[in-house]
Amino acid sequence: MAAKPNDGEKMHALAQRLFPICRSITGNGVRKTLKILQEQVPLKIHEVKSGTKVFDWTVPPEWNIRDAYVADKAGNRIIDFKKNNLHVVGYSKPVDITMSLQKLDAHLHSLPDQPDAIPYVTSYYKEMWGFCLAHNERKMLKKGSYRVVIDSTLKKGHLTYGELIIPGKQKEEIFFSTYICHPSMANNELSGIVVTARLAKFIASKKRRYTYRVVFIPETIGSITYLSKNLKTMRRNIIAGFNLTCCGDERMYSFLPSRYGTTLADKVALRVLGNLHPDFRRYSFLDRGSDERQYCSALVDLPVVSIMRSKYGEFPEYHTSLDDLKLVTARGLKGALDVYKAIIEYLEFNRRYITTVSGEPQLGKRGLYKTEGKTISSRETRTIVDTLMYADGTNDIRDLSEILKVTERDVHTAISVLLKEGLIRAR
Repeated sequence: MAAKPNDGEKMHALAQRLFPICRSITGNGVRKTLKILQEQVPLKIHEVKSGTKVFDWTVPPEWNIRDAYVADKAGNRIIDFKKNNLHVVGYSKPVDITMSLQKLDAHLHSLPDQPDAIPYVTSYYKEMWGFCLAHNERKMLKKGSYRVVIDSTLKKGHLTYGELIIPGKQKEEIFFSTYICHPSMANNELSGIVVTARLAKFIASKKRRYTYRVVFIPETIGSITYLSKNLKTMRRNIIAGFNLTCCGDERMYSFLPSRYGTTLADKVALRVLGNLHPDFRRYSFLDRGSDERQYCSALVDLPVVSIMRSKYGEFPEYHTSLDDLKLVTARGLKGALDVYKAIIEYLEFNRRYITTVSGEPQLGKRGLYKTEGKTISSRETRTIVDTLMYADGTNDIRDLSEILKVTERDVHTAISVLLKEGLIRAR
């Protein structure tokens, strides 16, 4: 009997199914992707009308494409959208024209340094059109006239995104966000989607202390739109958030912090990576480039970080046709999923502590304050007193151990005593 596929194999199979779909920041490709994801998790699909004001941005017209090609005089398709959807510049306006190679060349994009790769190019907010092709193929184009066809539409429609709220015992939320706007790229796009979907299934199968907010959105305009509609609730409830992207190869692990790097999400991510993959590469928030730009912006200031394999913009296949399902593997996806599962387990079972009284409680009447004259004589008593001082709701046992410069066992002993006396409570 054949072995059942593991999580990594299931995620890779889902990525294979999603890979051919032409996605953009709006349109039917996004809807089709979300419809398939609804087979995995019960997403609620939202649509926001074109022209809607979202903070400093406006939801753009909806773009859809049916076909596109460049054909020679004999009718042979030299560049063909149906062979690879990266061949068309995203959001290209409709075109049906015959022109010379010299004029066509101004609308072509290629990468001389990666001559066999098709680049990924978009123009969401400036109306234009163009084609992308491998540089080696571009050099082979012969002088003459070419028919250029882009069968697309740009008109009022909607921006579409998926949302899943998984309730827990508490209103405090853990937030996961991934984007769904890149066509046929496996690491920079599909890895985040399939890991997030599998992670949501894992969360839903467990008893939960926290509530989980999971979104599948177009990058940048999608996160801005989502924030414009949910920011008040998110600010009030979210205690840790994670932007999932570029998590499917088998290379290094990478960490990009929140704006100041001091949130619960930063702390937990660093601990989990330090335990599981201590050779991970740590970046600065100044290296940002994904939706953390929106979630951590100054007037939003959510506690959101990114844990990746190879960071976006840092691997050679990035934003090209080389970012395919050979680069992303079942093993790579499973590794990322395991990291995020460990983060959830850490958040669910870890506790922070907060004192229940104002000022110093009177320890003597409880038999907890041992003295010789005016000097504290017991190390245990000192740890109890110091634990109370730092029990402000932000520190767990490991934090307290580091702050007080005592062992975690010493802190655990003090915590047990203080819980028994009702002088602190777990958050």
